[in-house]
Amino acid sequence: MTAAGKFHIVFVKPTHYDSDGYPLQWRRSMIPSNSLACLNGIAQDCIARKVLGDVEVVIHTIDETNTVIKPARIMKMITADGGRGLLALVGVQSNQFPRAVDLARPFLAKGVPVCLGGFHVAGSLSMLESTPPEIEEASRMGISFFVGEAEGGRFDQVLRDAYAGRLQPYYHYGADLPGLEGSEIPFLERSHVEKTSGLYSSFDIGRGCPFQCSFCTIINVQGRVSRFRSADDLEAIVRANWAIGVDLFFVTDDNLARNRNWEACFDRLIHLAETEGIRIRMQIQVDTRCHKIPGFIEKAVRAGVDQVFVGMENINPDNLIAAKKNQNKIVEYREMFLEWKKRSVMITAGYIIGFPNDTRESILHDIDVIKNELPIDLIYFTNLTPLPGSEDHQTLFRKGEWMDPDLNKYDLNHRVTHHRTMSDAEWDQVYREAWDRFYTWDQVERIMKRMRATGSTRKMMLLFRIIAYSRFFKVYGCHPLEGGTIRVKSRGDRRHGMKLENPLVFYPRYLFSEAKALLTMVLVYRRAKKMADRIWADPAAAEYRDLSITPPDADELSLALYSETRGTSAEIARMRRQETLIRDARAKKKADVRAA
Repeated sequence: MTAAGKFHIVFVKPTHYDSDGYPLQWRRSMIPSNSLACLNGIAQDCIARKVLGDVEVVIHTIDETNTVIKPARIMKMITADGGRGLLALVGVQSNQFPRAVDLARPFLAKGVPVCLGGFHVAGSLSMLESTPPEIEEASRMGISFFVGEAEGGRFDQVLRDAYAGRLQPYYHYGADLPGLEGSEIPFLERSHVEKTSGLYSSFDIGRGCPFQCSFCTIINVQGRVSRFRSADDLEAIVRANWAIGVDLFFVTDDNLARNRNWEACFDRLIHLAETEGIRIRMQIQVDTRCHKIPGFIEKAVRAGVDQVFVGMENINPDNLIAAKKNQNKIVEYREMFLEWKKRSVMITAGYIIGFPNDTRESILHDIDVIKNELPIDLIYFTNLTPLPGSEDHQTLFRKGEWMDPDLNKYDLNHRVTHHRTMSDAEWDQVYREAWDRFYTWDQVERIMKRMRATGSTRKMMLLFRIIAYSRFFKVYGCHPLEGGTIRVKSRGDRRHGMKLENPLVFYPRYLFSEAKALLTMVLVYRRAKKMADRIWADPAAAEYRDLSITPPDADELSLALYSETRGTSAEIARMRRQETLIRDARAKKKADVRAA
């Protein structure tokens, strides 16, 4: 094969800009990109099937959150190998869309085809009657759009068209979602995985969600009918990663508890661990009723789950009902969390600020209740955001209500709309306050004591997570999930239309700000490490108890979680009516059986 016969596929998961217009980048990023893993697997399958015949295809995977992209260097490489290539911008979320378009500019100028896919495009086109102006403008620039999911041969035509230099404006597969069983497996090389903190990779076992949360984009992009990989698929994913020394995974399923194949998948992982020593660790996402599924939590832990994320979102039933998150029952929160705690699993909860019934006082009050009564180890706060592709965005768009026109701010860390009772300044203020309100040093100590008392040995993992979650917003102004290790800034990468800074201004400010941030993190680490060492070394620490890790009793409904949150009385009344109906139905069934 001659050099002229090569075709380069450059997969890029873009980041977004910080408040100064620089890409948010780190030496090592926090969260791995499953979009990259999926597209890499799909492209590898295309090579195996010789979609481009005997052409030598070279794949490059770049996560911009941990890699500075040099367009000139990439285009020089493509030119040297015959001039044929494709820039594929994958998994592009709304806040990443402006950066993705800016990345495309130099490639388009040199005649390199560019195709863009992800939640922003798919969500916007599925929920709005007309094409949004930013997508129309990008299309006029020459960017092609892939709408939907690329498994099952859907990427083949993109490759053929890119190789021929004539990408179609749109590849529409949004209404034709592929089955996942037996499809291409997500996979990234170890060199890529090493750029994430903790050497985490990722995969998905299922996509889609049956629920109808109004703030969610997943249901309108991945569909309300869940699709699943098989246990054989999962084993193939694990073995491929195990072979390169990767055994830590972030499972991206929005709600693994609703995967009908969960038991077969967990059983397969248990079998691999107990018969071949292939033991992995996973962080999964579940709903607040997962403990109602017989055997789910027990098998999850045996399969390797040591961290769970729970989309708690709020502890006021009226807010949950307003957002159509009816599956969350706050009367079951403690029971569910304690089931995980019995097995020493680290719990992270998501909490949304800005629901219609929120006030500054109610938010701060509810955070105090959570601290005292729920055994949550970590919590992260997000602003209620009308993401393009969600019902909330569609509703506000149709009403003509104000939404911030700068998509870069749609990162859940910025307020992008108005609240019906709180002023903009008050909403911004309480979002900042929420982080400090939860992560006091007293609460950090309490979290560590709970972890130690429930038998956890993950002291260092907890330590680093607490530092990140409690300080990233304060120190870097970004959400913890967008954080990483050592901030990277490139002077020439500023947002399109913003002035290039003088190096005598840029570099001293960058170095000073990063030195200050690192010093802050080191000091926080030293204090937290000293606290953790003391707690884990204390023989009496195993006997620690507080309200949050005390099992529910007859006085459970007197807790502030139930007696001081809005809408709870109605929720409890609904629950009791439902229990009565179920009890009566069972009694009638027994009576009918006896009568027969």
